[in-house]
Amino acid sequence: MRSPNRPSWASQEGSPFPLGVSFVAEDDAFNFAIYSKHSDRVTLLLFADDETQHPIVRVEFDYLRHKTGSIWHCRLSSAEVDGATFYGYQIDGPPPGEAFEFHRFDYEKILLDPYAHAVHFPVGFSREAARRPGSNAGRAALGWLPHGQCHFDWGDDVRPRHDSDLVIYELHVRGFTQHASSDVDSARRGTFLGVCDKIPYLVELGVTAVELMPVFQFDPDDGNYWGYMPLALFAPHHRYTSHPQMCRQRDEFRTMVKELHAAGIEVILDVVYNHTCEGDDHGPVYSFKGIDNSTYYVASGDQLHPFANHSGTGNTLHTANRTVRRLVVDSMRYWVEVMHVDGFRFDLASIFTRDTEGNINADDPPIIGQIGAEDELACVRLIAEPWDASGTFQLGKSFPGMQWMQWNANFRECLQRFVRGDRGMVGELMTRVYGSCDLFPDDRMFAYRPYQSVNYIASHDGFTIADLVSYATKSNWANGENNTDGASEFSCNCGWEGCKDVPVDVLRNRKQRVKNFFALLMLSAGTPMFRMGDEFLNTQNGNSNPYNQDNETNWLDWRQAETNHDMLRFVRMMIAFRKAHPSICRSRFWRDDIKWYGTDHLVDLSPGSTCLAYSLHGATERDSDLYVMINGGDDAATFGIQEGSPGTWRRVIETSLPSPNDIVNESDSTIIDDTTYSVAGHSVVVLMR
Repeated sequence: MRSPNRPSWASQEGSPFPLGVSFVAEDDAFNFAIYSKHSDRVTLLLFADDETQHPIVRVEFDYLRHKTGSIWHCRLSSAEVDGATFYGYQIDGPPPGEAFEFHRFDYEKILLDPYAHAVHFPVGFSREAARRPGSNAGRAALGWLPHGQCHFDWGDDVRPRHDSDLVIYELHVRGFTQHASSDVDSARRGTFLGVCDKIPYLVELGVTAVELMPVFQFDPDDGNYWGYMPLALFAPHHRYTSHPQMCRQRDEFRTMVKELHAAGIEVILDVVYNHTCEGDDHGPVYSFKGIDNSTYYVASGDQLHPFANHSGTGNTLHTANRTVRRLVVDSMRYWVEVMHVDGFRFDLASIFTRDTEGNINADDPPIIGQIGAEDELACVRLIAEPWDASGTFQLGKSFPGMQWMQWNANFRECLQRFVRGDRGMVGELMTRVYGSCDLFPDDRMFAYRPYQSVNYIASHDGFTIADLVSYATKSNWANGENNTDGASEFSCNCGWEGCKDVPVDVLRNRKQRVKNFFALLMLSAGTPMFRMGDEFLNTQNGNSNPYNQDNETNWLDWRQAETNHDMLRFVRMMIAFRKAHPSICRSRFWRDDIKWYGTDHLVDLSPGSTCLAYSLHGATERDSDLYVMINGGDDAATFGIQEGSPGTWRRVIETSLPSPNDIVNESDSTIIDDTTYSVAGHSVVVLMR
């Protein structure tokens, strides 16, 4: 037993765990730990609140005392910290070499700790200063020192968990309330607290999960609005808070989560663990590059373009490396345990399957296995975007996360084409409505579930739903580009390009097609997701890729909720209809409970076919039976009602009818006294018994 009067090694030299900076209450001290395998010189810098150019404390680490394995560490008493507020590092090491010696050390650069829980940007912060040679003192991002522990009262927070009633709403924190029409107080617009103010709207709409576009701290000097260029994987983005102070950054996020939970809404984070904002060899040195470039990034082997670029943004995080895997898992655990989030949607998740050389290892990628082995992450939602920017497409069983949910791009493209009016889509439409069993087979080998398919029509990456029926061509000129890459869109303009001065008949046609989108989305097996504003026809004026537009192109215009109140009513009631019929979304495929028809008894799978009908029997789920008739053609079609006798079915949905007759409650439904039904062109009819 160590003598009680003898200080521990850790109290004198610091501990290698946990990584980052932590306050050790029993010693009234701060512990600093940072990984840098290849460096040979590490200096800790502490800065005062009013002076971020010249440190008030410098600690040069001695590798004989302050290094364990690949981790440098030290411990400073509160007195030694001398009232400092911020911290950073200077790190030096060998020059660049061949192969794995993929070094980018620059001792003049002040570097941000990858484990910083909050980030400070001084007035003179500059991306350019980090990009060019020389010191960036006074212009570097710094970590906050945790003088206080940012204690937060979670109270009786209960994390909701939805199954058959899961409806995901993709939401951008700033864009959701930044527009003046949001009726949110100006000090709270575009913030986590602004989202709190709109929770009653989300509840009334009926969504049960929000999928927040990236909220990790990203580079404020990069001109990126979406947030897919992360700088710090543990810190909330400072501009989404009403005040940049450390505890406010964390606590306002946690306040939002707590209030969403109280409303029964899950919180899913769209996370970027495949690249960072440091870009390629011409990009800035903020953190990872200067700490240990050889560990954190994948090398291409091309001296002219040394960074592998499977992300399409200049670099690729080396998730096959155990230290990077640990960083990712530690970040996830932090957001679950400390910030109480309920799940993650992984941007370009196929990068997780790339090895050190950048080759695909779909059999057993280490990071997928490590995430699955974490008990703390066992019950959180894991959603993959199962592709990357290098052309890898692993949708369905080809993605190695067998229990993960996945964004289903095939569903998106099928529905876009069918609603546009493309012929010969009936066979694929059947498969997508059924839950995409071709992608998620439920055989003895795989036993996938239909809810693993995240069905969507539109997301942030591409046209809004309103623009899918309003523009035949993209209009991305505001980005310095035109008709550029992005999600594939199969759009049409219904005879009038754009959203200005639209003729009444064109607008009616557009609304009918959007109602078809939402009807088919909510009637399909799988998990539905839609983007904010699509419920009331919000437009981006034909811009399919406004990643850098922090303006009204991206901000949600809440005036449209009143202008298109009929559309909002339809979506709200369509969500309620789905939630009232759990047989639509089951834990398993419909199998014998589904009967497929065409306009007559047999499905027409010919190349020119545009009509499909089916009966979904709900008895096994203690639910009603549904009879759905879908006409994707231009002209009306007469469908035979192949089951039941006249008077047993009631019409509850008909998208060709004007509001409020397009969707009604069961008590207001219309009895069908015939064995046939005429379905207008480009419309969906739903009967119930």
